[in-house]
Amino acid sequence: MGGKDEDARGAGISDEELAEFLERASSGSGQAPREPSARARMVTERLRDRQDPPPGWRTGPVGPRTRGGRGRGGRRIKATLAVVFIAGLALVALRPELVIDRVTGKAGARQDAKAPLAAETARPTAPPPPVDPDQPTLKEPFRGSPALQWADGAAGIEVPEATAVGWLPKEKVAEALQQVRQFLVAANLDPATLRGERPATALALLDPQQPDVPQRLEQYLTRPTAQDTPVTLFTRFDPAAVKPVGDVVKVRGSMRVEEGEPGEVRVVTDYTFVHPMSKGGTSVQRTIVRRQITLSLLDPARWKATGDRLQLHEHRAEWSNVECGTADGYLHPQFPQDAPTGPTPTGPATDPYDRSKDISGGECGTLTRS
Repeated sequence: MGGKDEDARGAGISDEELAEFLERASSGSGQAPREPSARARMVTERLRDRQDPPPGWRTGPVGPRTRGGRGRGGRRIKATLAVVFIAGLALVALRPELVIDRVTGKAGARQDAKAPLAAETARPTAPPPPVDPDQPTLKEPFRGSPALQWADGAAGIEVPEATAVGWLPKEKVAEALQQVRQFLVAANLDPATLRGERPATALALLDPQQPDVPQRLEQYLTRPTAQDTPVTLFTRFDPAAVKPVGDVVKVRGSMRVEEGEPGEVRVVTDYTFVHPMSKGGTSVQRTIVRRQITLSLLDPARWKATGDRLQLHEHRAEWSNVECGTADGYLHPQFPQDAPTGPTPTGPATDPYDRSKDISGGECGTLTRS
């Protein structure tokens, strides 16, 4: 009987109302029954379960659980970390220099050595600083060379801002500078020229009316000798003997415009070209060619000249890591494993990357670095 009465009374009261009644009862503001009914006890327990956890508990998102309380996400993370750790050990075993360089500081030095240099606007006052003397490879042909920081190919032949010079207005000076750049590219970077073909593009930029020069260059190309050789003006290799490594030639230098004799404007250039070459296998040799060439544009009103062509005023060249005294019109790289050929070097030891001095020429010497 009593049970039925409790159920009937509780049936019309909500949980919230009953909780409020219990609260008033506990504070003495209401009449509370001496013993809570079964429903009151049930609601009290339910409300206790809804209370927030005590202060200091760590709460967070609850993920999927498996037996033992460990989530699948945790197992995935541990498996991934294990794979990464094993891969790292394998990399260190294959390339221990990565860790050694990092510890010794060489990694930072190598990264700095790859940063490109700003364009050269005037002749430097000192040779490039020393670099790690690493040997070139087929994948890294400029490794261990100051040329690693030099510009690639024609990008290294930058034209200065044109201004009027003497009788030549600014627009014509700009055209002359571009012609000179085209000549240097055609004579030293054109793949056809490099593999020993006739440098037709470069020759077409020269003035056919200049006395003796067209005939002399033709002789150099068709009947070369050790003294009269086309490599004094054009970079040429024997394609049957060597091949270029990759398609990048490193270039550094500058050009300037100056007034010459009356009715003459000269473009003075000084550039070094570094050609990585191979004759098969994995051996790589860098042929370093430096050229100081002055080309002129003459006023046809004063000179016998073709107005839109360049005249060869002066040219000097030197090359390194090649055989001395060859007479076939090609540069022949001298590889470290080859037995010496040709004349024995007699000149002083020089740094082929040193652009702070003029070309001396005339002697076959030794190198301080390659």
